[in-house]
Amino acid sequence: MNEFVKPDVEYFELAPLLIVFGVACAGVLIEAFVPRAHRYLSQSILAVGGLVAALVMVGFVAREVPTYADGRARGVLAVGGTLALDGPTLFLWGLILILAVLGALLFAERHLDGGVSAFAGQAAALPGTDAERTASTRGLDHTEVYPLLMFAVFGMLLFPAANDLLTMFVALEVLSLPLYLLTGLARRRRLLSQEAALKYFLLGAFSSGFFLYGAALIYGFSGSMQFAEISEAVRNDVDNRAMLLVGIGLLAVGLLFKVGAAPFQAWTPDVYQGAPTPVTAFMAAGTKVAAFGAILRLFYVAFGADRWSWQPMMWVIAILTMMVGAVLALTQTDIKRLLAYSSVAHTGFILTGVLGVQATGDLSPGEISSLQAVLFYLATYGLATLGAFAVVGLVRDSAGEATALSRWAGLGKESPVVAGVFAFFLLAMAGIPLTSGFVGKWAVFSVALAAGAWPVVVAAVVASIIAIYLYVRVIVLMYFTDPVGDGPSVAHPSVLTATTIAVGAAATLMLGVLPGPLLDLAARAGEFIR
Repeated sequence: MNEFVKPDVEYFELAPLLIVFGVACAGVLIEAFVPRAHRYLSQSILAVGGLVAALVMVGFVAREVPTYADGRARGVLAVGGTLALDGPTLFLWGLILILAVLGALLFAERHLDGGVSAFAGQAAALPGTDAERTASTRGLDHTEVYPLLMFAVFGMLLFPAANDLLTMFVALEVLSLPLYLLTGLARRRRLLSQEAALKYFLLGAFSSGFFLYGAALIYGFSGSMQFAEISEAVRNDVDNRAMLLVGIGLLAVGLLFKVGAAPFQAWTPDVYQGAPTPVTAFMAAGTKVAAFGAILRLFYVAFGADRWSWQPMMWVIAILTMMVGAVLALTQTDIKRLLAYSSVAHTGFILTGVLGVQATGDLSPGEISSLQAVLFYLATYGLATLGAFAVVGLVRDSAGEATALSRWAGLGKESPVVAGVFAFFLLAMAGIPLTSGFVGKWAVFSVALAAGAWPVVVAAVVASIIAIYLYVRVIVLMYFTDPVGDGPSVAHPSVLTATTIAVGAAATLMLGVLPGPLLDLAARAGEFIR
């Protein structure tokens, strides 16, 4: 009979996670005990302060964790080996927390819509009823969105750190459930928002079932949920190959759904359009960063020894995702749906980087690793996307946000600064030189070519050309097309939204002009530990 061994809990290394979870729980208590009039200020200060504190702790943890193999890897295995707090995890934690701070600022914005937030006053009230009109007249606000945001951030931090399939599944659900709720809380166009939330929930539950079934098959194959033991079984067990391949495929479905890869992208445009724009901004950036961190760990650590089995699948999915995203974006008439399909195309570009060389020992001097390239691309994509959606929230009409592309005609004449910043974000997404998007695409394309995935790179170049036409078409619409009717109007944001846009634009410019420091930071993160 085996004795139970009490796991050691590395509280210092887990401090960022514990701070975010503690702030989420404190937010629930605020909702229960603090008067309604004081909740907004309390929740917003607590959320932003907690996220900043967690970000500072990431820096302290990164300084203290041990290094291995002459600095090629760093970190510790925590909580009985269920969490891997290594260099890539800490890099992703820092990025997620930066995006979460900016997202929390957007959540707290109240200057764009007559002194109220973007969230429904009473989510339980049916759209169009007297109860909803009463809640809107009284200026009620759902401050529960802040603890929901914190729980989602907690799941996002846990997701790339998970070192076994069970912990990864728990993290997947913890990050997803709050986002399902937040998607349905839009103050305006509530039917569209609730429809988006229902679609997201149903398809998300469906994909979670795929992930859980795949985890069961991999457990049956290896006899373990731990990634290191799964990797050992993949190296040594030549039997049950069918079970292994089917398990990998089912796990891939669950994770590729979260990043919006084709053919699992159907939820993306509806959810991005229907969700409140602050939720869309944070979800588009944060979820993709966390989910790609989980994909990298699962396929590099657990299934890295069998890369020749899963790489052909990733080739096909990467090409399909880039083409579907770029081509379908051309047909969109809503700016949020256009950015949603742009996000799908970027998922394909990031998958191109996942196909690269895995270990730093396989690299020639001066060559970057696939992990380094993907981490850099996630940073550039996340900051540019969050900034772009923050700009979308500024363009409004009498019905609220003006997301129809026809309403953006002549925006350059109405507000040259807003149109110029949005055009800059679009050029970065297109990969134009002197923007972060150019360096990010160069990085992922180069590692894919080094791994021999030149057909994927050719498809990526074609998709990039299509995307350039798409983004330039929007810029032409803003600057060289006459407005329809009275034309668009631009709301004056508070310092909260202005800070988010400024940080996104500054990072997009700096990472395009001086990418070296972030690339070096991604290189110092090292490899995954197991």
